[in-house]
Amino acid sequence: MTKAEFVAKVAKELEITKKAANAALDCTLSSIMEAVRAGDAVTFIGFGSFRMVERAAREGRNPTTGKKLKIPAKKAVKFTAGKAFKESLNVKKGKKK
Repeated sequence: MTKAEFVAKVAKELEITKKAANAALDCTLSSIMEAVRAGDAVTFIGFGSFRMVERAAREGRNPTTGKKLKIPAKKAVKFTAGKAFKESLNVKKGKKK
């Protein structure tokens, strides 16, 4: 699903304009990014949480040449799915939740 498809779905379900749905989505995503960048975890109960992790520097290999190279330390974002999200992926047929 693309961002445009997502915005259209939200606009239709909430009966708002696509412009308003797009603005709400942009605000939500930028707020999550700002919080994680600041070192805070963002948690949505049942959906999941976003947090920043630091990856240590390490040595790797170029798969083509086999040469050793240094991979620098960096910060990355980690998403952990919540319990309800995980369970929704494994709903058995005939069983309604």
